[in-house]
Amino acid sequence: MTTDPTEVFERHRAMLTGVAYRMLGRAADAEDVVQEAWLRWTADDRAEVREPRAFLVRITTRLAIDRLRHVQSRRESYVGPWLPEPIVTDFGPAVPDTAERALLADSVSLALLVVLESLSPLERAVFVLREAFGLPFAEIATALDRGEAAVRQLAGRARKHVDEGRPRYDVDPVQRRELTERFLAAAAGGDLEGLLALLAPDVRLVGDSGGKAKGPLRIIESADKVGRFLSAVAQGAQDSYDFRFEEVNGRSALVALVGGRVDTIFQIEVRDDRIACMYILRNPDKLQGLVLG
Repeated sequence: MTTDPTEVFERHRAMLTGVAYRMLGRAADAEDVVQEAWLRWTADDRAEVREPRAFLVRITTRLAIDRLRHVQSRRESYVGPWLPEPIVTDFGPAVPDTAERALLADSVSLALLVVLESLSPLERAVFVLREAFGLPFAEIATALDRGEAAVRQLAGRARKHVDEGRPRYDVDPVQRRELTERFLAAAAGGDLEGLLALLAPDVRLVGDSGGKAKGPLRIIESADKVGRFLSAVAQGAQDSYDFRFEEVNGRSALVALVGGRVDTIFQIEVRDDRIACMYILRNPDKLQGLVLG
């Protein structure tokens, strides 16, 4: 086994980035945390490090907790609804198992990351390390410098809060894409009746523009309000966009491009064969770094 510090770090970089992103919900912040972890890794005396992965996870998690406490005050002044910075997810052949792929996809879903925002930094760290990466409680306790019993209590509170706060949606990717295509056709064609037929009565539309692009500054609820909003937005706009499908945060999403630049991301969640929630991301600060496949 190599002891080269660069090779050891690169072997675990994907996991460290995954931990940091799930903790912070912003790719740029996650990259900063991983870079800081790298600097500390190369500066520390590694002679006594017997388990590099555990050591690196501990550094990354603690840095992410510190960063999360800092950015939480920034998000309190955010204009309109807040959604995580989107990432293109392609687990590829490295994650062939269907159950494991589903777990990883769910752990970066917009719906889950929004709920994680309401957890304390410690609860969020325990949830991410336990639920997304399956680390044993003893390892998590070491990473957080807490007793194992305390970590188990944090995990129980976090899981209970997530279960209460996260809506349960169907996750059939084929159905989601089909409904997205039908939504696009109905909206582009000005077919309000067809659009309403796709929406659940209690559908919610969450738009994140950050006050830097046109978009709703409040969550829109009910099929009638959401349908009329989407119909009005679509009028005259379809000729300005090129559309393509990408896997974003573990779900199929419709990406609208203008001049080759990502302008808007539409993503839906499905319940009982209808659109139960729609996310619209338009904040250019969150889209400019998105790398499409």
